[in-house]
Amino acid sequence: MRPPRPAEDDRPVLVLGPNPTPNGGMHLGHIAGPYLAGDVYARYQRARGRKVVFTTGTDDSQTFVVASAQRLGVGPEELCRTSTELIREALTAIGISFDGFGPFDQTYQQTVLDYFRALHAAGKFRLKTVRMPYLERTGEFIVEGLIEGECPVCLATCRGGLCETCCHPNNFDELLNPHSTIDPRDVPVVRETTILVLPMEEYREELTAYHEQWSSYWRPHLVQMVRDVLSRPLQDLPITYPLAWGMPAPFPETPGQVLNAWLELIPAGMYTSSYAAAQLGRQTTPGQLWLPEENMRIVHFLGFDNAYFFALTHMALLMAHGQKYIRPEWVLTNEFYELESEKFSTSKRHVLSVQELLEEMPRDPARLYLALTAPEYQRTTFSRAGLDKVSRERLVEPWNRLADIIGKAVANASGATPVLPVSAVGRARVATMLARFDFNYEMPNYSLNRCADTILTQIGRLGRLADTLDGHGLDDEPEAWGDLILQVSALLALSAPILIDLAEAARQAGGFDGVLSPAAFDVAEVAAFVPPLLSLAATAAGAASVAGR
Repeated sequence: MRPPRPAEDDRPVLVLGPNPTPNGGMHLGHIAGPYLAGDVYARYQRARGRKVVFTTGTDDSQTFVVASAQRLGVGPEELCRTSTELIREALTAIGISFDGFGPFDQTYQQTVLDYFRALHAAGKFRLKTVRMPYLERTGEFIVEGLIEGECPVCLATCRGGLCETCCHPNNFDELLNPHSTIDPRDVPVVRETTILVLPMEEYREELTAYHEQWSSYWRPHLVQMVRDVLSRPLQDLPITYPLAWGMPAPFPETPGQVLNAWLELIPAGMYTSSYAAAQLGRQTTPGQLWLPEENMRIVHFLGFDNAYFFALTHMALLMAHGQKYIRPEWVLTNEFYELESEKFSTSKRHVLSVQELLEEMPRDPARLYLALTAPEYQRTTFSRAGLDKVSRERLVEPWNRLADIIGKAVANASGATPVLPVSAVGRARVATMLARFDFNYEMPNYSLNRCADTILTQIGRLGRLADTLDGHGLDDEPEAWGDLILQVSALLALSAPILIDLAEAARQAGGFDGVLSPAAFDVAEVAAFVPPLLSLAATAAGAASVAGR
């Protein structure tokens, strides 16, 4: 089955962002990848008149919380609480327009447990005795964020369970030269334990068919990873772990064990999508929006380092439920975003938070630069010099000159605000703009980089057109001015998913009504208006508020 052409696909859209681990705040490396990409996509879909549910929620069960809490000398519950506040603050400050940020509450946990109880009752899991790393000093097994070593596939340094570099699993005792992440001097031994697993090999045929259907529409690195993993025997997926932190596993065969935290994320998405729908005025049961009869399309944004879980293990778990739930159609991954060509590192204090950036400049230039440099296909870097240069020379100064030229012409017009004629050429230019932006905003070509670059290209083009009219009154060349103002109005609408505060100011100035369709700009005349200006000066209000949709 080929996906419908995006222009013809008006099904409701469920946009999923990754579930942030509440073991600290958010830096720009987090935002520049899946959160900004998901936000811009959701905003564009809303502007096209489609029903959208955009959601996520924190992933409190992760062992990374335990490791970070012990290093900080606080309890994991306290770290989750304070980190969730910082995460929500950062997402709001940069303007990520989640319809609902689901809390880690009793309903969340019940949704996850019900999801796995159904699979257990259907006999999908197997008991298996495995060898796992064990710290004799503490009497604890260590997995995931509690252990570090070398990846058995690519030899990169990685944590347990999954390598962030090659994205291959390393379950059980496969890490080379392992040690504790809490105290690197602690070297584990290996001890047998019995857990529940999902035999992934049983889903090879379905997984292969699913990826063959969709892989030609996904980014190459994800496709290569999936093919590489499928070329080898698929590892059994741990369903439970003998740990103290996490959601208690409700299975009689594994008393005292917890669910593998990585596997919560799809039922968590079912819960948070229901939570978000309620914020939009529709009450649903958790998982209801994932039923085929809802006719939704799922678009999932995530970092490549998590792609194995979402593209393979979570798909296998959905397949284990039979045809009960739909599956993501579009999975967009991103690579790592670096700070001045070096990996973000909280421990080395090589980090820049959203809040710190917004103390330096407004969020519109920040969002545009992050979109322009987002790591879509390879690692990219945040550069303060690059941010300053792009923001000043390619965005703010040329836009403000364009706005000033139009503002001066409108101010010098006689009488009431004029309504100007638009030529066929002007309407054709707008139609071309709409088509080009739609190509970049829609699947399968969706690209933050190209959206941002197209905004800057159009600002430059319209600025040159304005220069030719500078000094000429609206009465002298009304059609030329009408063509320019219609194109500026279209650009404001088309850049609104990224330049959210400029778009809100333009709405208030009468520049456009937020509707994005060819019919909205296929007009014979346009009312003159003065475009709002952009600034490079940070404001507390701009950093703390979210622009209207």
